[in-house]
This record gives sequence, structure tokens and C-alpha cells, in this order.
Amino acid sequence: MQIACGADHGGVDLKDQLVAYLKEEGYQVLDLGTHGHESVDYPQYGQAVAEKVAKKEADFGLCVCGSGIGISIAANKVKGVRCVRAHDPYSAEMSRRHNNCNVIGMGGRFVGLDMAKKCLKVFLETEFEGGRHQRRVGQLEREEKDRGECHE
Repeated sequence: MQIACGADHGGVDLKDQLVAYLKEEGYQVLDLGTHGHESVDYPQYGQAVAEKVAKKEADFGLCVCGSGIGISIAANKVKGVRCVRAHDPYSAEMSRRHNNCNVIGMGGRFVGLDMAKKCLKVFLETEFEGGRHQRRVGQLEREEKDRGECHE
């Protein structure tokens, strides 16, 4: 399984630690940066991760910024991506089980490494339930398709 990972300067430390964890667990990782603490803009990293997932070049994505909020919003702008900001295992699990999320966002200033590992593990190991949840996810997908791409 291949995981695309990206972060801005506020999330780079947690991203780097989670990249190492993923590799230890046997996952293939696409590390899309950033690779330092110099200030960068989170949208480019959230969207880069999301595009890899949307194009099926990665099975799942991981996005990290300072709060997890901005980078999750950026990832959700990419058609075909459902990104959850999760800082606890239950949120990570339910995002997969009920919403079939394919990208997880976290805040490097909000969640510690041990909790982040738990969230990521649960996220990657939880299957989508389908059933009544498929109907709801289908509604989201149809809305996205009907809306088309937004360009300014």
C-alpha cells in the first residue's frame, strides 16, 4: 500500500516521524515535502497529497500542518478526495467506516506522536462499511460531479 504524505513547516516534524513509522510498518511512502522549517504555504502540500490520491498514484494520504485545519481544507478542494482532520482514533475510524475518507489530516501542534500513530494505524486498517453509508457517500460524489471543477 502506498501513502502520499505532505506537510507545511508547522507539521514537518510530525510528518517526518510518521513517514518513518509508516516505513517501519511496511508501507510505501511518497514524501511530498516540505523538508524543513522555512515557512511555506500549506495549500500546495495538501493539494499535492490529494492529487496523488485522486489520480490513484497513492492509496491514501496524510497531510500535516500546525493545526491540521488548513491543510485538510486544501486537500478537500481536490475532486475525489475526502479528507478528515482526526486527532483521536475514533474520529479516524469513523471517517473510514462511514465516510470512506481517503486522506487524514493532523495538526503537528495539536497531537503527539503516539496518538498520531494510533490515529494513522486505525485510519489505514479500517474498511468502509458501505451499505447505508454508500448512499450518503454517493450523494457527496454526485454533488461533486454536478458542481464540476471550480476555477477563479
